[in-house]
Amino acid sequence: MEQGLRSDGNNPPSIDKTRVLDVKPLRCLAPVFPSPNGMSSVSTPQPSPFVCVPPTGPFPPGVAPFYPFVAPNDSGRPGESSQQTPSGVPNQGGPFGFAQPISPVPLNSFRTPTTANGNSGRSRRAVDDDDYSNSQDQNDQFASGFSVHVNNVEDSGTGKKRGRPKKPRRAQQAEGLTPVEVDVEPLLTLLLTSFKLVDLDQVKKADGDKELAGRVLLVFDLFRRRMTQIDESRDGPGSGRRPDLKASNMLMTKGVRTNQTKRIGNAPGIEVGDIFFFRMELCLVGLHAPTMAGIDYMSVKLTMDEEPLAVSIVSSGGYDDDGGDGDVLIYTGQGGVQRKDGQVFDQKLERGNLALEKSVHRANEVRVIRGVKDVAYPTGKIYIYDGLYKIQESWAEKNKVGCNVFKYKLLRVPGQPEAFKVWKSIQQWKDGVASRVGVILPDLTSGAESQPVCLVNDVDDEKGPAYFTYIPSLKYSKPFVMPRPSPSCHCVGGCQPGDSNCACIQSNGGFLPYSSLGVLLSYKTLIHECGSACSCPPNCRNRMSQGGPKARLEVFKTKNRGWGLRSWDPIRGGGFICEYAGEVIDAGNYSDDNYIFDATRIYAPLEAERDYNDESRKVPFPLVISAKNGGNISRFMNHSCSPNVYWQLVVRQSNNEATYHIAFFAIRHIPPMQELTFDYGMDKADHRRKKCLCGSLNCRGYFY
Repeated sequence: MEQGLRSDGNNPPSIDKTRVLDVKPLRCLAPVFPSPNGMSSVSTPQPSPFVCVPPTGPFPPGVAPFYPFVAPNDSGRPGESSQQTPSGVPNQGGPFGFAQPISPVPLNSFRTPTTANGNSGRSRRAVDDDDYSNSQDQNDQFASGFSVHVNNVEDSGTGKKRGRPKKPRRAQQAEGLTPVEVDVEPLLTLLLTSFKLVDLDQVKKADGDKELAGRVLLVFDLFRRRMTQIDESRDGPGSGRRPDLKASNMLMTKGVRTNQTKRIGNAPGIEVGDIFFFRMELCLVGLHAPTMAGIDYMSVKLTMDEEPLAVSIVSSGGYDDDGGDGDVLIYTGQGGVQRKDGQVFDQKLERGNLALEKSVHRANEVRVIRGVKDVAYPTGKIYIYDGLYKIQESWAEKNKVGCNVFKYKLLRVPGQPEAFKVWKSIQQWKDGVASRVGVILPDLTSGAESQPVCLVNDVDDEKGPAYFTYIPSLKYSKPFVMPRPSPSCHCVGGCQPGDSNCACIQSNGGFLPYSSLGVLLSYKTLIHECGSACSCPPNCRNRMSQGGPKARLEVFKTKNRGWGLRSWDPIRGGGFICEYAGEVIDAGNYSDDNYIFDATRIYAPLEAERDYNDESRKVPFPLVISAKNGGNISRFMNHSCSPNVYWQLVVRQSNNEATYHIAFFAIRHIPPMQELTFDYGMDKADHRRKKCLCGSLNCRGYFY
């Protein structure tokens, strides 16, 4: 890298790299070079406040690159190569219809700068052809009844965010906030080892499958959530960090990704209807390579010259797209801006726009990812893979600000599972525009839960499950007696991350177990929630499982497994679903009870064992719950050998008494109307075996 600075053939002088202490962003520097002859400052939109030749070139005559800007930058735009073909498009090679390597994702735009003391600063956020959603905000602001500590608010009138100034370490310590220093590298190594993602085979990296894509996404989300917990404990809520970008950067650096070959058609392992809360998740599984740009394309050689073809687009509200009825999408091309000085720049038929135009004539299929508003975090997005479309026609028109833009009409390929149309139907049910087909009861809970739970049967004529009494929580004949009194917190305004004076946080190892969105940040043998003697309010973040379900759920009749449970709302990975309600009974006294949760069974851990052993994983006492005569919606969750729901043991203490509860959380992102299932575990005795009909690839054939 240090060679090639001189053209006289002599060895270049040694460079003292220690003198390069801090490289400021270019927008903070005065121009290094004058503008070349003929370069106009208004010919193209300029995001920076000055016009100059970047230190990576091209350079005027007599000027050579200098340290540390020696390596050329080939990325002219996020997710796009700048190697040009004669037709002016990136040259990526590969015949039509065949996969080819994806160009590296430009993570440099997201890498967190590191200061001299090793601390990470705020990540730079760029804006390109498609808006980069802030649903991946590391603070996961919760907006469904639990406490919201607003640190990033929008300035009325301007729409810009005003972040709370970050407090110095001394100020945090003065307020009782103890910075927690954790090395995340061993955490990631443990996860990669546990999920067998170390030294992935090159074939698997190029072309994945459902199992591998699921593991990659799960590790990303587990690691991201853990870093969210660490960042909040270190800097307090609203620190402004972006653990989603850091997590994806570290994973890609270690080669943990799949479907790196670009292809026309579906990405292996990704199903129509799958949802994503982070743009980086799309990159990790090869569904859409650019981190910000809305159009992904590849170059193919059909004749003597190569030409670009579109492979995927993201439509998430950055432009004036028309979503249509779910089968039609009017998509606006990339580019075209109106600057603050009033100058208007039209879109150009190049790069992604040219690729879409070529796809009109070649009639190739294009993957479509639709972005919808995240209700739980209004400034964020949820990305839905809506399947394959074909571009029917294209035209040019003026948009609202007077720019000439390109429009593309896409039609959905028939015969695919419904995805975006399901979301539209659910919204109509909620708005009362359309009625849910097959509803038996509009609210099975009779008002016992904050959200109604409808009972639905659109399969046969059965009118409902056997009679039971709906109870929203667990019934104890007597609480469990603790050997010594447990301290209660005095957090009048609610427990805050990093508060060393909070007894409940200290009981959880110095961390709050939940984000402000109600997402479980790390899985543990036991979670300590605030009890009745604590001073915090009912909407405290550390009372997550005490407020009932947050998602709109329904009990429905399955085709071959009786009644089941699913959600109208999307559920984030780690999101709380419900607790297992019923009556605590003696262990071993349930031979004829099919509505049992037995915490003493053997359950496969979700994460690596870490320092767990057989003793540490044991429940403090044999917790067995019967929901036969009385229970809540959890009694309808069916078993699966490949579940999407995981249970955690939660304790609520008050002085020397404690009650243990079973809380259910989403393992991964769960789309609306997908059945919620968990693993019933294995019994030491095999006489209770039942035939399993979960239909998963990893089905054991039986359950207990």
